[in-house]
Order: sequence, then C-alpha cells, then structure tokens
Amino acid sequence: MKNKLSAAVIALLVLFAACGGGSDSPEVKPSEPKKKVVPANLPAFNADSAYQYTAKQVAFGPRVPNTEAHVKCGDYLIAELNKYGAKVIVQAGNVTAYTGESLKFRNIVGRMQPELANRIMISCHWDTRPFSDRDPEKPKARFDGAVDGAASAGIMLEIARILKSKPATVGVDFVFFDAEDYGNPSDGNTYCLGSQYFAARPPFTDNFPKFGINLDMVAAQSATFYREGYSMQFASDIVFKVWDIADELGHKNTFVPENSAAITDDHFFINSILGIKTIDVIHHDPSTETGFGSYWHTQKDNMDAVNKGTMQVVGHTLLGVIYSEAKAL
Repeated sequence: MKNKLSAAVIALLVLFAACGGGSDSPEVKPSEPKKKVVPANLPAFNADSAYQYTAKQVAFGPRVPNTEAHVKCGDYLIAELNKYGAKVIVQAGNVTAYTGESLKFRNIVGRMQPELANRIMISCHWDTRPFSDRDPEKPKARFDGAVDGAASAGIMLEIARILKSKPATVGVDFVFFDAEDYGNPSDGNTYCLGSQYFAARPPFTDNFPKFGINLDMVAAQSATFYREGYSMQFASDIVFKVWDIADELGHKNTFVPENSAAITDDHFFINSILGIKTIDVIHHDPSTETGFGSYWHTQKDNMDAVNKGTMQVVGHTLLGVIYSEAKAL
C-alpha cells in the first residue's frame, strides 16, 4: 500500500501542478485574507467515541480478507451505519490478489440523506494487511491494524452518529473500501483492489458526490498531514479547502501547508477512473525512510498507537468541512 513516487517523478508532478495541468482548479491561491467559513454552532466531535469504534474493530482480530474477523467486522460496520439511518449499499464480490489468491471483499457504503443532490464522500479502507512485513522480528505475522485502517473507520462512524442527531444540509457518503492493503510493495496497482472495483463499477445511480476526502493512518500520536502529490494533481482546490478549514479551527500544526510525495492510495483510483475529485489525508513523517509513521506495517500498529488527540483534530476538521459546505456547492 501507499507506494511513494521517485524524487524525479515527484518533481515533475509539482511542476505539473504548479502550471495548472491536470486540474480544473488553479494551483495559485488568491492573496486576499481568508474568509471564515465554519459555522459557530459546529457540533462537537467525541474522540472517546471514535476510539471505542476503533477498539471494537480491533477486538475482532486482524481484518484480513477471507477470515472470520473480516466478516464480523464488516457486519459490524453495516449494523452501525444502519443504526445511524444511512442508506447502506454493500458491494460484494471477489478480487484476485497479487499472490493469485481469490479474496472475498465488501465495499460498504453508507449514504446519509441520500435524497440530497449536493453530496461529499468520506472514505477509508477497513481491511488489514495480512502480514507485518515492515516488522524486524515478525515480518510474516498478522497485526492489529489499529491506526492503519480501524481508526479511520472509527472516525467516520463517529461522524455518522453526529449526522444522525444533527443532519447537515449536504449529503455525506461514507465509503469503507475493502482489500486495500493486500498488495506487493513493488507494484502500487496491486493495492486498493476494493477502490479499483468501486471506481470501475460505481454503486451510485444518481446524486454522485461532488468531491471526496480519503482517510488513511490518521490517528497516531503527533501525526502530520501534508498536501499529498496526487491530491494536488487532481484536486488542489479541495486540498486548499480542507487545509484552510483546519487552519481556521487551529490545526495548522497537524494539517501542514506543505507538499509531499504522491502516494498510491484509494483516492488515486477514484480520481483517475471514476473522476470524482478526491484527496488523501494521510500521515506523512519526513523523518522516516518510508515517509510513514514508525508503526506502519509492524506489530506496533495496535491500540497503543492510537491517539485520541489526533482523532479529535481530524474529526473536528471533517465536521468543519461538512457543516460549512452547503453554500460552497
């Protein structure tokens, strides 16, 4: 999952984006002062609740496709979305992993207020990589995937709960992609099998979301989110929208206003195949060799790695986007 591009390709992408290529929205931002857009009565995000949703998923065990834990967790996500009044769509089938193994998968969609034409999409992956191949001691063992998968889903479930009690004036589609993390590190196209399937066979017949925000590894302590390369190439206006709202809410140190490498993640296929402008909010650590947190694909990715403070920042920012969006669409 999440292969980085080479430095040369990244440089070309940055130049491409700076010239405005590949995007309907200009890269250069206006110089006038930013207007405040977040409503004063923004509902509160409950990080304790999001943490509990995360712990519940982890308690099932690693959510590796073709396992009992995977089935139980998928059933749990569906039940929670139904509880909060979403119109649930389950896109199920089989995809072939790079190993040749057939994987049973379920993309799970929860549409809040599906009758609304103006919509945004918030997505994540909910499966777990089948082995902790970055772990120096146990590279073949399964791991919890608490940050890398479960926490993003936990944040989304908490937002769904909030929308049930305080509906927004914009529709929200929660999409939980499956079979994202069962890939070969040397080939980015072997990852994100659920989102590739989704993009080629969208389950929506009408009221497509206007844009999307994909979450990945958004709950580690001191996590930072940079403006990822493909997000800037395909949807720089959405990047600036989200980062400006984070800044308005006091989260500039977490949503860092600097560009980073392009990452092959679920958003890439939603952009390149389906054409819905989608950005990736993903942990970027410039101090590590991989650019990801030290827990990434190791046994350290457990509930001890999940930080409620980071979940609070991400959830607060997403609520700011949702509840300020009505006039923008």
